[in-house]
Amino acid sequence: MPTRDEVIDIPVEDELIEGTLVTPGTLVPGVLFVHGWGGSQQQYLTRAREIAALGCICLTFDLRGHVRTHRQKETVSREDNLEDVLAAYDVLVHQPGVDLSSIAVVGSSYGGYLATILTSLRPVRWLALRVPALYKDSDWDLPKGQLRKLQELESYRLQPVRPEESVALKACAGFTGDVLLVESEHDSTVPHQVIINYRDACTSAHSLSYRVIRGADHSLSDPRWQQAYTTLLVNWFSEMLGGARGHWEAGSSDSRTPALAGRAQNRA
Repeated sequence: MPTRDEVIDIPVEDELIEGTLVTPGTLVPGVLFVHGWGGSQQQYLTRAREIAALGCICLTFDLRGHVRTHRQKETVSREDNLEDVLAAYDVLVHQPGVDLSSIAVVGSSYGGYLATILTSLRPVRWLALRVPALYKDSDWDLPKGQLRKLQELESYRLQPVRPEESVALKACAGFTGDVLLVESEHDSTVPHQVIINYRDACTSAHSLSYRVIRGADHSLSDPRWQQAYTTLLVNWFSEMLGGARGHWEAGSSDSRTPALAGRAQNRA
């Protein structure tokens, strides 16, 4: 196995002595998990462990307004939570051994919406979205909890929305990595039209895999639906990582296949 040498300074009392840190030369993908509104990182820990077992470094975290900072729930805005996602991303990519060119982001509902916007601000290779929510671009700095009524989201989410009308969909249109899009068959929070809007926006994606979890609601309240999503996610990552490792071993400078290769619509 190849190794990497890093010269470091070791503080001893008032002096520095020189050392050389020798680490495995193989870098691994980093995976960031972004939970939905009202959720927590706990929902993703099991999935993060399964994906870490594939050879990745994973990071889960709690958005402000949740868990330890739940008192901020009535005041936190999308702008605040996007800053949370950016901060978590930056922590992940600075972990030793993380391949900066192989970062994945997994987001559900509100977390999927934020994850999509993240791709326009930071390098992302793989994007997994489960029932990504959609909001109007207006009222960006207002408390997120006010948006459902203020933006009349129930009717808004039944409408076709073009990429140029949404910062999230515009980010999708510009994303050139691989995308997994997962829908719940009986979702009353994120209706089918929202999924269509996201799916149709991914015109530049290297690949797009679209899956529907049969019978599932928005929150995956049945353990069977939870397991179905976990299986979809792990299988997709296995496929993506297998292709990436084949590329690395071959030493190719371009791992792309024809645009939108691998697009699929299956039911789990």
